Amino acid sequence: MPFDRYGVLAGTLHQHFRDTPDTEGAWFHVNLRVDAPDGRYKCAVDVDSHDSDTGVQWKVLTVDAAALGPVAALAPGFHDLARTPGSGALDYIRHPALRRRQDRPAWLPGPLRELLDRLLKSSPPWTSGSNLEAATAFEPILTVGRRILVFGEPFDTGLGVHNIHQNQGDPYGSPWWPENGIWQDGATMTRRPDGRYDVFLNKFSGQKDHTDADGHPV
Repeated sequence: MPFDRYGVLAGTLHQHFRDTPDTEGAWFHVNLRVDAPDGRYKCAVDVDSHDSDTGVQWKVLTVDAAALGPVAALAPGFHDLARTPGSGALDYIRHPALRRRQDRPAWLPGPLRELLDRLLKSSPPWTSGSNLEAATAFEPILTVGRRILVFGEPFDTGLGVHNIHQNQGDPYGSPWWPENGIWQDGATMTRRPDGRYDVFLNKFSGQKDHTDADGHPV
């Protein structure tokens, strides 16, 4: 079943750092420390396992604040979100600003393909690589002092957010099949000086890009 709670943390990025071999658990993370009125939150963004062949995929894009709906204007702190369109919740497959771009014909010139993608407001394709490559792609948007939005599941105890990645499309039989659900995907976004948001989306290669109304792969 979907998460008991899902939402977004709005705050100010205080620090970021990677796991080291001494602190790494089952999955390799880029760790964020985010300041909000009630304290400093710990956020662990999954960028794959150091010793797993599961594989990681990511994309980095920039979106207008208006495309994020009400969450762009939320006050600092953690906010629960309804798992519905329009609440501010994220869904990599269904959200208009995050949906995967359609493949363009190979004969179409590159600049024209890029123009179509911008006009249709579609996101770039997934990049596959190692955990270190994913972390390297992620870190340029992590400017200390920027407003940050972290989507995911809040900790049961203490201040923090985890499951900051796609949370649907896991195959039947996997440990994460029961947690599949739509409109509960995790992500990290930081606000640029021009008011737009840089966005980092991440998923595991075993998670599918097409899901049913329960978030299960089809």
